[in-house]
Amino acid sequence: MRTSGACEICGTALPGPSGSGGRPARYCSGACRQRAFRKRAAPTGRDHSHPDHPRPDHSHPDHSHPDRSHPRHSRPDSGTPVRPLLGHEPVRALDSFIGRRRELSRLRALLKTSRLLTLTGPGGVGKTRLALEFAHSLRRTTRLVELDSVASGAELPQAVAAALGVGEHGGRSGADAIAHALADHRVVLVLDNCEHLAEHCARFAAELLGRCPRLRIVATSREVLRVPGEVVFRVGELPVSPALPSRSEGPSGQERTPDALRLFLERAAERSPGFAPTAAGAAAIAEICRRLDGMPLAIELAARRIGALSPDEILTGLDDQLSLLTDGSRTGPGRHRELSAAIDWSHRLLDPQEQTLFRRLAVLAGGFDAEAAAALCAEEGDGTARVLRTLCALEAKSLVVRMPGGEPGAAGPTPAQDGTPPAPAQDGGRARFRQLSPIRAYALAKLAESGELHDTWRRAVAWLSALVEPAAHETFPDQTRGPQTRERENLAAAIAYAAAHGRPPHPPLALALARVHFQTDQPSATRALLEGNPARDTPYEAMGLALAARAACQQADPTAALRLAERAVAAERRRGEPAGLANALDARAAARLREGAFPAAIADFTECVAIVSALGRPADEAWCSHHLAWALLHEGRAAEAGALMDACLPVLTAQHAWCRKAAALHTAGTVRLELDDPATAGELFTRALRVVPRMSFHALYPLEGLAIVAAEEGAMKRSLRLFAAAAVARARLDSSPDPVWRRRMEEAAATAEAALLPAARSGAKASGRRLSWQQALAYALGDDAPAAGGLRENPLTAAGGQIEALTGRESTIAELVAEGLTNREIGTRLGVSASTVATHLDRVRDKLGLRSRTQIALWVARARHHPAPGHETRAQPWRTAPDREPLWGEVS
Repeated sequence: MRTSGACEICGTALPGPSGSGGRPARYCSGACRQRAFRKRAAPTGRDHSHPDHPRPDHSHPDHSHPDRSHPRHSRPDSGTPVRPLLGHEPVRALDSFIGRRRELSRLRALLKTSRLLTLTGPGGVGKTRLALEFAHSLRRTTRLVELDSVASGAELPQAVAAALGVGEHGGRSGADAIAHALADHRVVLVLDNCEHLAEHCARFAAELLGRCPRLRIVATSREVLRVPGEVVFRVGELPVSPALPSRSEGPSGQERTPDALRLFLERAAERSPGFAPTAAGAAAIAEICRRLDGMPLAIELAARRIGALSPDEILTGLDDQLSLLTDGSRTGPGRHRELSAAIDWSHRLLDPQEQTLFRRLAVLAGGFDAEAAAALCAEEGDGTARVLRTLCALEAKSLVVRMPGGEPGAAGPTPAQDGTPPAPAQDGGRARFRQLSPIRAYALAKLAESGELHDTWRRAVAWLSALVEPAAHETFPDQTRGPQTRERENLAAAIAYAAAHGRPPHPPLALALARVHFQTDQPSATRALLEGNPARDTPYEAMGLALAARAACQQADPTAALRLAERAVAAERRRGEPAGLANALDARAAARLREGAFPAAIADFTECVAIVSALGRPADEAWCSHHLAWALLHEGRAAEAGALMDACLPVLTAQHAWCRKAAALHTAGTVRLELDDPATAGELFTRALRVVPRMSFHALYPLEGLAIVAAEEGAMKRSLRLFAAAAVARARLDSSPDPVWRRRMEEAAATAEAALLPAARSGAKASGRRLSWQQALAYALGDDAPAAGGLRENPLTAAGGQIEALTGRESTIAELVAEGLTNREIGTRLGVSASTVATHLDRVRDKLGLRSRTQIALWVARARHHPAPGHETRAQPWRTAPDREPLWGEVS
C-alpha cells in the first residue's frame, strides 16, 4: 500500500490518497484528530521569558512589597498566564546532526509507553546531543535542565526550579513547588548529566513522576538511575563499518557511508571547506574512526585538525598518543582511553598560551567571555582582545564551544523580559563560551597537575567580586538586575569550592548568589544561603539582612521579615551609610505593609524618601515616593497619594524600564479610582497594559483595573468578562491580590453582577473564563481584531439581548439539535465524538441559561425568525472541515 506520510499525532503510517481524490489524510483516526484539536486549543506550555529578572510575590506587582517591580511571565500560547516554565529551552545546535535515525525512532516509541527514559553511555558518546535532537523531534513542550555544575543533591531542586522558572508560592518549596507547577503541563523534562547525582536524581524523578501524571522525564547519565518503571536506552558509538541499505531504502545494492566517517567528513569540511580526501586519505579517516571506537566527541576533535594536518598525520599523532595513555591507564575502559587520548592529543597541539588558558577556564563551569578569561591570565599581561583570539582558536579546535543562548549553561536563547526575540550568545556584544563536561574534567585534571588550581580559584573569586561590587553602591541592589544573574553557576561553583576546603564563602559572592535566588523566586534558597553565611561585622551583614527580610515577605512570613528588617535597620544606622539605610528602611516598610501596620510603613517610606532625596538620586527618590503613595492609599489618604504620583509619575515613566513604568501607572490609576475619576483611571490602566509585555504577569493588574473601570462606567458584562479572565489567571498562578485591591475588585464585581440578569451574568463569566490570554488583553484594550474574537455577536445570538455569544461550533450544534438530531448523529455529521458534542451542549446551556434540548430548539427558531440587523443566518455551518475546530467565538 502506498503511504502519504505519517499521522501528525502518533506517527502511524497513513495510506495514500484514494482514487476518489480529496485532501491527504493528516491523522490515522478520529481519536488522533481529537487529540490534535485539544493540543491546538490547550496551553502549549512554551515560555520564552527570561529568568534574569527579579520575581515578585503575587500580592501586587510592586506595592505590597517594594521589590515588586519586576516581571512575571506566562506562556505565550496559553489560554491564561500560568506558572511560567522558563530557562533552558532546547535549541538547535549550530552544527549538523549526523546519523542516529534508528535511535531517534526507537526513543520515540519508548517514550509512548514509559515516563522515565534514561540515556546511558560513556562520556563523549553523544548522550546530550541525542537527547536534544530527540527533544526537537517531539510534539510536546520540552525543557532542559543541565546538572553538570550542580555540586550536591541538596542543590538539585533549586537548580531544576531555577531552570524552569518555578518560584515558591502558596507555602510550597523545593520539589513540592516544582511538582505543583508541572502538574498541569504536558512536559518532557530533560535532565542532563545525572551521573554525579544519580541517587538524588532518582528520588527526585520518582517524586515528580508520582505527582505529575502528564510529565515525562528523559535523563542522560553514565549510570542508570534505578527507578521503578525506568527504561534504559544505551547510547552506543557511531558505526564505523559500512552498512547495507535496508529494504525500505530500495534495492540500490550500494553500501552507505558509516555514520562515524560521515561525522568526520562533515566536521572536516566545516574546518576546511571543500575538503575531499583521496583514496588513501579516506582509508586513514576510516582507521581514525575505528581507533577512536566511533566516539563522536573524539572524532570531532580529530576532524578539527584537518586543514592543519593531513589524515595520515592525524592518524600518526593519534597512534603515538594512544600508546602513551594506554600505558598510563590500563584499568580504564578502552573507549575512555581513546577519548582521553583524543583530548590529550588535541591539548598537546596547543601552544603554551592556549594550554594555560584552556586549563584555567575549567573553574568557570557556567561559561565565560573574553573579559573573564583575561582575568584568569592576569600575570601574563594578556589583554581582552588577545585572549579573545585565543578563545577563538580553542573554539576552532572544539576545546571550547560558543554558547547558543545568552545565559550560562543555557541550551538555547530565551526572549528578554520585554518580549524581544532571543539574542545570540552574547552579553553586551561579547561572545560567551563554555567547555563541554568531558573536556572540562580533563582541563581540571591538568589544572591540578600544574599546581595552579588554588591560585586560579583565587583569581576567579577576585574577578567575580569585582563584577558584583558595583551593586553594593546602589540604593536598592536587591531590586536591580545585575551581572550576577549570568554568572549564577560560577558564583555557586566558587561558593562550593570554598565550602569543600572548609572556608566560608566570600561575602560579596554569597550575597550576589542570594540575590539571584531572590530574583528568580527562590526565597528558601535565599534565606538558607544568607542565614548560613551571615557575614557578621562586615558591610554586607546589613544588606544580607534586608534581602533576607524581602525573601521572608515572598514567603508570606511577615513576622520573620520584620525581625530581620529591624536588625538590618539597626546595623545600617550603626554603619552610617545613607544608601544602605534607605534600603533597610524600604525592606522594613515592606514587612510592615505585609503585617497591615500602615502608619509605621508610611513613616519608614517617608524617612526613605528624605534620605534618597538628600543623596541627589531623582530616579530612586521617585521610586520611594511611589512606594509611599501606595502605603498612603492603604491608609485611605488618596489625595496625598495623588499629589505624590503626579510628581513622581513623569520621572518613572521617562527613566525606568517597563516593569517600573507599569507599576507606577497602576498605582496612579488606583489613586484615580479612589478619587472618583474612572475616566483618567482607565487611561492610566490602558497605558500600563500597553507598556507591559503581553506575556507578563504584571498585565493582570491593569487588566483588573480596567474591569473596575468598566463597572464604574456601567459596562457590566465587560467588567465580569475581564474579572473572570483575571481570576482564572490568578488561580493558575497561586496568586492572591493585595487585600485593599481585592476589596476594590469585589465591590466592583458585586455591582456588575447585581446589574445583570442571571443568564447574562453567568454567560459573561463563562465567556471571560474561556478567553485566551491574548484575547483577554486585546479585549481589555478595545481591540476589535479577531484576536479578541469570541466577543463579537454571532448571528444566532444577536437576538438574545444579553445572552453571551456562542462559538461557531456551538452555534452549529445548536442548529442541529433544533433539527432533531441526537448527539451521536451530530457527532457523525461533524466528525467528532458524541461526548464532544455533549460537552459543547453543556456550554450552550450554560451560556443561554437553558436546561433542555427543547428550549435550545425554540431559542434557535426565534433567532432565525428575528436575526439581528446586518446579520444573516448561516447556511450549513457544519461544513467546517472535521479536523479543524473553529476558534472560540469565530464566525465562519
